[in-house]
Amino acid sequence: MRIKYVVGLMIIAGFIVFAGINLQKSFTPYVTIAEAKKAHGAVQVKGTRVVGSEAFDMQEKVFRFRLLDPTGEEIEVVYHGVKPANFEQAREVVAIGTYRNGRLEAEQLLIKCPSKYQAEGAKS
Repeated sequence: MRIKYVVGLMIIAGFIVFAGINLQKSFTPYVTIAEAKKAHGAVQVKGTRVVGSEAFDMQEKVFRFRLLDPTGEEIEVVYHGVKPANFEQAREVVAIGTYRNGRLEAEQLLIKCPSKYQAEGAKS
């Protein structure tokens, strides 16, 4: 009976360690473009989209645009996927990916649009 408890505790401890390792990998820090250039892994760069810089290649499904971070530095972002539907309304964009070959290869884009509720509140 005691062996069952020991084995059970070892299994639970193993799951906790496994979950902790995977959770740590999923955290990606916000960094500036300068920091992204020095990073060796995935990063999150938050910035303002440069209006008019976006281009979408429908055949290859590659979306490109330029991002301006709070320090004033600009970078090309390349996203292999469909252009987000609400990209034109976005003020801020968070690009999650890795810095390679002079650009940020984004695996995920988070579009920060102004909330319709903020707009309604401003009117009244």
